[in-house]
This record gives sequence, structure tokens and C-alpha cells, in this order.
Amino acid sequence: MTHPAPDAAAIEATMLQLVAERGPEKSICPSEVARSLAGPASEQWGPLMQPVRQVAVRLASAGRIVILRKGKPADPHDFKGVYRLSLPRLD
Repeated sequence: MTHPAPDAAAIEATMLQLVAERGPEKSICPSEVARSLAGPASEQWGPLMQPVRQVAVRLASAGRIVILRKGKPADPHDFKGVYRLSLPRLD
């Protein structure tokens, strides 16, 4: 049985909840957002990776999260490869 794909609002809520739980000093993998919405099987969460990225870019552009590449903040409109998500640091 296929479940309807989560919408951007559900992805955003889950992403913000996960980064908040982890705290500003730590980060999450975008796949954690996809897995928590779709379940542990990769054929279920894999297709969510692009929508998760789109929500991450939007939230990072708004200053609500930070996209990290190799532990450093990345330009939300110009990054490639593996990335992680965190809360903005307050320092």
C-alpha cells in the first residue's frame, strides 16, 4: 500500500522538530527527515530526498536553519553533494 507523499508543510515541520531536538551545536542528516516521514525502507524515503532538499533551501534562505557542507555553512542556492542541517548558531 502506498502512502501519499508528505507535503512541504509536513517536511518543514519534521525538519524543524528534528533540528530543534538535536540543538544548535549538532546537525541532522536530511535522510533523517525523509525516514521519519516515510519509514526506514529506502524505496519509501529515497524519493523524498529532493523535496526535503527544496524545503531545506527555503528554510535556510529564510534564516531558520543552516545548510552545512563539511561542517561549514553553505550558500543555500549553491551547494552540491552531501550536506547536513542545523539550527542557526546564536554566537
